[in-house]
Amino acid sequence: MSIAQSLIPELDQEMIGTRTTLERIPADKFEFRPHEKSFTMISLATHITNMLGWGRDTLKTDSFDVAPVGGEPYKEDPATSVADLLAKFDANLAGFREALAAASDADLMANWSLLAGGQPIFTMPRIACIRGMILNHLIHHRAQLTVYLRMNDVPVPALYGPSADEGNM
Repeated sequence: MSIAQSLIPELDQEMIGTRTTLERIPADKFEFRPHEKSFTMISLATHITNMLGWGRDTLKTDSFDVAPVGGEPYKEDPATSVADLLAKFDANLAGFREALAAASDADLMANWSLLAGGQPIFTMPRIACIRGMILNHLIHHRAQLTVYLRMNDVPVPALYGPSADEGNM
């Protein structure tokens, strides 16, 4: 079994829970943030959704520059509705999954770099980037989003077993 084929079931399982979490965002709470330094709820959800596109891009490019010299820095525009968010999530997931399914072990072991102004922030094998900077990072932000839901009395989905809102606790 290839590295990619071993990762796809995990991706599929994690994204079921992620989509369920995103579906629960109340439209009237898009601007909620637990602290002035925190993301708004819709900005956090947009960030999660965009990470799937980063996964695809990591598999299809050798690097990404967040602030290219002479170019516009990377910027995320928050989704305008839950439907818009979910459509982008579905499209980004499909693209990431397709790119991952097509990746060879050699592709995944090749180095990938995150740059700022042409200078490396980090360089690591694609698989390490996919695992750490995409999947683990996304799961971290999904956990933050469940706290936002809890703070707004929105039922938190069961992700790794029952939650206080779903199943027996």
